[in-house]
Amino acid sequence: MKTADPPLPYDDAAHRWHAVQQRDAGADGVFWYAVRSTGVYCRPSCPSRPARRDNVSFWSSPAEAEAAGFRPCKRCRPDLAPASPHVAAIERACRAIETAETPPSLATLAQLAGLSRYHFHRVFKALTGVTPRQYAATRRAARLQDGLRQGRSVTAAYFEAGFGSSSRLYEQADALLGMKPGRYRLGGAGETIRFGVGQCALGAILVAATARGVCAIELGDDPQALVQQLQDRFPKAELIGGDTQFEGWMAAAVGLVEAPGVAAKALPLDVRGTAFQCRVWQALTEIPPGETASYAEIAARIGAPGSARAVARACAGNALAVAIPCHRVVRQDGGLSGYRWGVARKQALLTWEAGLAQAVPQGAE
Repeated sequence: MKTADPPLPYDDAAHRWHAVQQRDAGADGVFWYAVRSTGVYCRPSCPSRPARRDNVSFWSSPAEAEAAGFRPCKRCRPDLAPASPHVAAIERACRAIETAETPPSLATLAQLAGLSRYHFHRVFKALTGVTPRQYAATRRAARLQDGLRQGRSVTAAYFEAGFGSSSRLYEQADALLGMKPGRYRLGGAGETIRFGVGQCALGAILVAATARGVCAIELGDDPQALVQQLQDRFPKAELIGGDTQFEGWMAAAVGLVEAPGVAAKALPLDVRGTAFQCRVWQALTEIPPGETASYAEIAARIGAPGSARAVARACAGNALAVAIPCHRVVRQDGGLSGYRWGVARKQALLTWEAGLAQAVPQGAE
């Protein structure tokens, strides 16, 4: 019978507090602690003056602590890679994932790190924000895109990226690339993308769509710069003006800015991303206008607590402004963090949505 892994020595608050009191360097990278009275968070081995227990809280990652409003300690620099054996072990595992032709098994990675599978999985997620499987999927997608952009044949690109068969690649190609791999390799050659540029309450807005639906909603100050970004993304695609149907989508996209939640149902989306990104983006669409959620809360909703930093990266990778409402994600303390289209626009959207939500009678649709 297989023997279960023993529980971690830092699995409960009592053991974690003991590790902090002992300045246990072995706990670095497993958890972080924050001090309410100073507003900072530290690694367990931090040489700072001991804090009172009732002022201390424990966190699974720097991203969670920062999402809760704490700032990194200037002495132990907990936001940087800690000087712990775990860091070197996880770095070895990451390199193994990145260089392997096919993703190594959890048992293989744990053995390489010198940890039990359970302990390795916990430490890997704490340090990287994602599970080993999610990390491998993200690296595989990035390798595929890089290979195709560099002009490699589709066959070479998908084998080098670690896809086991061409059928698996083509099953996932639409989500990862938004088009067939051959077209992506040729910079969108043979692909027709309709687009339009207009003005909304937040400045210039560009909307682009494939046959599947709207693939980009970009905001900015310079309309021409938005068009150039689209051309750079698909240099060989045929970019054309919109037809009557597209004009309706354009109006719906503008409506999302000025009447959030009203026009979204009329807007088909061509969503492109990794499985993890799509899980995050789906969770964002479930946040009602006028409400917000923290990065840590979104991580918990998708079943990946401790991946707040990865959630933040997924928000930054969203190319569908307002339609996928990443502006509704804030820090744990309610403060605003970064936004792809500018924090001022994020604040404006939240202010408008809060006002609209208050104006709708309770129970009204």
